[in-house]
Amino acid sequence: MRDQQAILEQFRRLPPIEPREFVGLWKGHGIPAGHPFDGVLENLGWFGKRFTLNMRADALLFQSGGHRLVAIDPKWIPLGLALRFHHIGRTRVARNLFSYLQRRLRARGPVASLKTMAFGGAESAAMVYDDQPIVDYFRRIDAERIMGAMAIKGDERIYFFELQCVDGP
Repeated sequence: MRDQQAILEQFRRLPPIEPREFVGLWKGHGIPAGHPFDGVLENLGWFGKRFTLNMRADALLFQSGGHRLVAIDPKWIPLGLALRFHHIGRTRVARNLFSYLQRRLRARGPVASLKTMAFGGAESAAMVYDDQPIVDYFRRIDAERIMGAMAIKGDERIYFFELQCVDGP
């Protein structure tokens, strides 16, 4: 685990990216930085994100049954409780319960929008969640990889993650 400030500085040094460059399927993994969600998404089977041509997104894609991808609607996630009891999210019990609840948490379509926003001294692509006070800010690592910084309104901590392109448009 690295210091959050050091990772934020690394993020700020990366070049911006345009929203239209995101279209397709992206596999994700967290970058440990001391955030309460470090390791939680991976424990629950997080796959990544999918972005459409109309600049909409499946913000949270999870693997179900080994191969199938399920888009979860984040509006059902109580953020305050998830942040407070984050340690439970890394347990086998949480993984099993989440697997059971995926049907009820399923999104009925894309749940976020891609746009250009300022963060860390530069304008770059960002994903704004429809029903949660969350914005994922993005910067380019290289041709196939993107670094993300998830900010929750009212919480100064940032969850960092990386996305790798699996399938373009």
